[in-house]
Formats: sequence, C-alpha cells, structure tokens
Amino acid sequence: QVQLVESGGGLVQAGGSLRLSCAASGSIFSINAMGWYRQAPGKQRELVATITSGGSTNYADSVKGRFTISRNNAKNTVYLQMNSLKPEDTAVYYCNADIRLPAGPNVDYWGQGTQVTISS
Repeated sequence: QVQLVESGGGLVQAGGSLRLSCAASGSIFSINAMGWYRQAPGKQRELVATITSGGSTNYADSVKGRFTISRNNAKNTVYLQMNSLKPEDTAVYYCNADIRLPAGPNVDYWGQGTQVTISS
C-alpha cells in the first residue's frame, strides 16, 4: 500500500509565502514524476507544477516566477515553495506521484489535499 501525505497548507495574507510538502510511503520501487495540482471551488483541477526524477520541472504560466517545485529522492518527498501569493491561488492543493511498485506496474497516486487560503 502506498500513501501520499501532504502538509503545509494554511491561511496567509496576499504577498506571503507557504511551503507544501508531500511524502510518499509504503511499498515503493521507484518514483517517476511528482507534481502538484490544485482545485478551486467551482473549477476543475489544474496543474501547478511537476518535476521528474531527474529534476526537470514544468510550471503553469500562472505560477511561473512565484512557485518552485523541488524533491528529495532519498526521502520520497516533493515540495512546493509558494511566494508572492495571490487570492487567486486559493485552492485545495493535491500531490501526485507516478510510482513504480515492486511488482512492476506504474500506478498514479494522489494525496488527500491540503487547503491553501490567501486573504486579500
């Protein structure tokens, strides 16, 4: 069984910063891409940022220059440093990981989500 556990969400004022963490645990052979997605009320879930096992990153245009994704492969953990936060960044943030299981198949896993609220 594999779990993704997120932490670090909360309420901050516009212009502030938050750092999200997501740790994968369980029966894991290796982790390929990891990423962060978000879903605001009444909207579809959208990509925020992804990072490959080799460290290549991809960002949504709306967060470029403000958010930084990173990972610690030894700890099976991905981070999202969010700076210069705006009210429109308010959403539930979900961690995602493409995990190869010991038995062989790759499976896509999601965390439970962490609320990020930015006040104006």
